Parts: sequence; C-alpha cells; structure tokens
Amino acid sequence: MTDPLARGTSSAPPVLGEGCTQRYDPQALTPENGTEFADAAELWRQLQQDEQPPANSDKQK
Repeated sequence: MTDPLARGTSSAPPVLGEGCTQRYDPQALTPENGTEFADAAELWRQLQQDEQPPANSDKQK
C-alpha cells in the first residue's frame, strides 16, 4: 500500500453450509486469517483440569 491515506480492506474466507451450520472453510484458512494457535491443546487441558472438582473433596470435611 503506497498511499498512507488509502482505506484498508479485508474479506472473509469462503464459507461452507448455510444458516445455522454455516462455517468458514477449514481448507481455506491460513495463518494470515489468524487461525494459528499452537498452544490450543495445552490451554484446553488446563481449562479442563480447572473445571474438575478435587478428588476426595467430600472425605476431607
């Protein structure tokens, strides 16, 4: 972009389905779309551990 005053543009990736089942085409997503999240699996594990109650919590009372 050579003109600093030119307006920026963006476009959504292609979609699959329609209505409530409409979603972005996973094959068309790239890191430029902001789809790269290398630590997603680790975050999911941490969130699942946080939701589980501690073992034997009733016996400690």
